[in-house]
Amino acid sequence: MTDGTAELGQMVTTRTGNGARRAGGRSGGRARAGSAAIAQMPWRVPVNTDRPTEPLDADGVQAIHRGALTILSDIGIEMLNPEACRHLAAAGCTVTGENVRFDPEFVTEMVARAPASFTITPRNPARALTIGAGHMAFVNVSSPPNAWDMVRGKRPGDFETFREFLKLTQYFNCIHIAGGYPVEPVDIHASVRHLDCLYEKLVLTDKVVHAYSLGRERVEDVMEMTRLAAGLTQEEFIAAPRMYTNINSVSPLKHDFPMLDGAMRLARRGQPVIVTPFTLAGAMAPVTLAGAVTLSVAEALAAIALLQWIAPGCPVGLGTFTSNVDMKSGAPAFGTPEYMRATQMTGQLARFYGLPLRASGVCTANIPDAQAMWETCHSLWSAVQSGANVVYHAAGWLEGGLIASPEKFVLDCEVLQMIQRYFEPTLCRTGPEEIALDAIREVGAGGHYFGAAHTQARYASAFYAPIASDWRNYEAWQLAGGEDSIARAHRIYKAILADYEPPPMPEDRREALADFVSRRKAEGGAPTDF
Repeated sequence: MTDGTAELGQMVTTRTGNGARRAGGRSGGRARAGSAAIAQMPWRVPVNTDRPTEPLDADGVQAIHRGALTILSDIGIEMLNPEACRHLAAAGCTVTGENVRFDPEFVTEMVARAPASFTITPRNPARALTIGAGHMAFVNVSSPPNAWDMVRGKRPGDFETFREFLKLTQYFNCIHIAGGYPVEPVDIHASVRHLDCLYEKLVLTDKVVHAYSLGRERVEDVMEMTRLAAGLTQEEFIAAPRMYTNINSVSPLKHDFPMLDGAMRLARRGQPVIVTPFTLAGAMAPVTLAGAVTLSVAEALAAIALLQWIAPGCPVGLGTFTSNVDMKSGAPAFGTPEYMRATQMTGQLARFYGLPLRASGVCTANIPDAQAMWETCHSLWSAVQSGANVVYHAAGWLEGGLIASPEKFVLDCEVLQMIQRYFEPTLCRTGPEEIALDAIREVGAGGHYFGAAHTQARYASAFYAPIASDWRNYEAWQLAGGEDSIARAHRIYKAILADYEPPPMPEDRREALADFVSRRKAEGGAPTDF
């Protein structure tokens, strides 16, 4: 054996769970002297080059489209926002109290105004994201009221745990968006919670951020804080997308006041709005998948039509969050075959309308065990199959969205990295170096490729190197302590927190943010009732 072959053989037989070192590391890829907590893949936004899975034929797509338009024209949507109703009345819709009925031609015309893709540029332009055009952006877990880890167990969310999740969000290169609160910090009063949370999000991360559409003050505050963090003028802020919101309908057939209010405010200032109905087949939607998807699409189109009427061409996305309930208990279920098919079907409708698609990485499991991972893998893979452009809750989600877990965050990031690796163009190249006829001649029959020059030149980066998986045999794993995947993930999470450093931010911007937060707190923040 050559020296290089000996090194390769040692790597194969004694490799640790971290695998071979590669680019990336501290604070989302910034290099430093010494070793990082993990050897992760570099920052990249994967492009899905696969053909999407399409369970519906052309007639099926048309049937759901016609059904959604019939719901909008004959049944209507309750728009619980007087301003929205006034706009839609001016557009020629039939408004009776809060019920709005939409002419199908109006809906079609409005949806056609929306762009097929758009780019969001956060305070660090290197983290800019294209939403649409085959790109896949992964979002951290958002909005659970509780946290769980293997040491402290389940507990209500608090501010320190919130900050821990932001550090994980920044550190992992496979997480592209700092979405909603990764855990709700209930130890901070709701009137000022958004101020503290967005300050930390804008300081501890430099990625795209999100605003909850929960009242005028919260939305306006987040837009202003995003502007200050990026050092933008008002004109620069509204000239291009800098952050976004996601709104949910109140299924069946309602959009509430604060969600519509926030969506309209962002749309007027050119900031993206993703409209995601939350429909559970058998409870909040028909028990049939086609019926549930049709209801979901109708609810989404109603809000998208409104936004395109008041702000033509504003960036929007179509979200899917259609799953089913356990008909024995009524509890939501995620990562099911029905969830996967509903996501794929909605992906077909998103392409039919020419809209970016949002999906989710979700599960019903209560701890990051095998059930958690198979359900999450099913939901993440359905996002790939559906051509999703934004994947919410991609890392850290448990108990149907009631728990955020740092161990689950780490394990999910392993899956996300594998998805990113799966889409690397180098894997499918077919040039002479990839076909490797010279290596095949060199090795011949009955030999091995460990010592081949072709292997020696490529082995260090030829294959995916895991961050949490342990590829040792049983005896080696047992001698090293026999850590299971949850324990490994816990150790990695703690190492990341010790290794984390915040991304740089000019001091004048940090001071402007702090001054704004102090002033808004003195003014009372946001009202806590609507």
